Amino acid sequence: MSWMPDNDPVLGDPASCDALQLVIVPRTRDLGDGFLVRRALPHGKRQMVGPFIFFDHFGPVQFIAGKGMDVRPHPHIGLATVTYLFDGRIRHRDSEGNVQDIEPGAMNLMTAGRGIAHSERTPDAPRRDGQNMLGLQSWIALPQGAEEIAPSFQHYAAASLPTYSDRGISARLIAGRGFGLQSPVAMVSPWFYAEVSVEAGISVPLDPDHEERAIYLVEGAVEIARERFEAPRLLVFRPGDRITVRATLPTRMMFLGGDALEGPRYIWWNFVSSSKERIEQAKQDWKSGRFAAVPNETEFIPLPE
Repeated sequence: MSWMPDNDPVLGDPASCDALQLVIVPRTRDLGDGFLVRRALPHGKRQMVGPFIFFDHFGPVQFIAGKGMDVRPHPHIGLATVTYLFDGRIRHRDSEGNVQDIEPGAMNLMTAGRGIAHSERTPDAPRRDGQNMLGLQSWIALPQGAEEIAPSFQHYAAASLPTYSDRGISARLIAGRGFGLQSPVAMVSPWFYAEVSVEAGISVPLDPDHEERAIYLVEGAVEIARERFEAPRLLVFRPGDRITVRATLPTRMMFLGGDALEGPRYIWWNFVSSSKERIEQAKQDWKSGRFAAVPNETEFIPLPE
């Protein structure tokens, strides 16, 4: 997706137990036709959790027949995008020639590296018939040594990702390690991402082994150290503490995080880099048409002025 910064809301939702470092209430934007986007990262008090530098929760929305998503071609550098759906379908096209319909439960990792352009649109059949849409898009900032790697795209169908199920808990490991499982997704730095669904009254642990960790509440509510949190919230935890999360309602959440990068990142529009000069170069490259084109696309998003 394409991004520009916005102001953070001032909300009195304090961290409520020692293990909690920050509670983020996502900023909400209506993109039209009731299509809501909630942005949890970047935040005024927290740029990243592990390498996660951007976290958007879009939908739920019902597209009527003839309507759909149309994110025109736009560029990225210095990051990898993860598009994960709970409902609906999106067609991904990129300047490397990849075309992939993204479906619920599948892992779709586009590594921009030195530069890639892509579009995200509703495929023909769901555009004709209408569809519900609910999902997440995250950006993973790349370590300095990998910021200029070759662009690539990985797709893993839902059935190919490891799952865990036990007494009111079901989880799908999207990337990294968790629940005693290892995802097949190739990564250039250590991070993890899992969808976790929990029945009301059931508790689930958050693995303490990862350096930086957070939980994003998509639906439902949880209790941690006798404090209750309702969706949508991003709960950021201190390193090392053992965390037990108890669902007070049927709850869907994402476990995420990983190793901290070697330093902060600059972020402007859709560009992420450890270097301001590299972002300025990317601006001029897009403005001057030096990014490769996305096949079968005739439109693009201009550089913001």
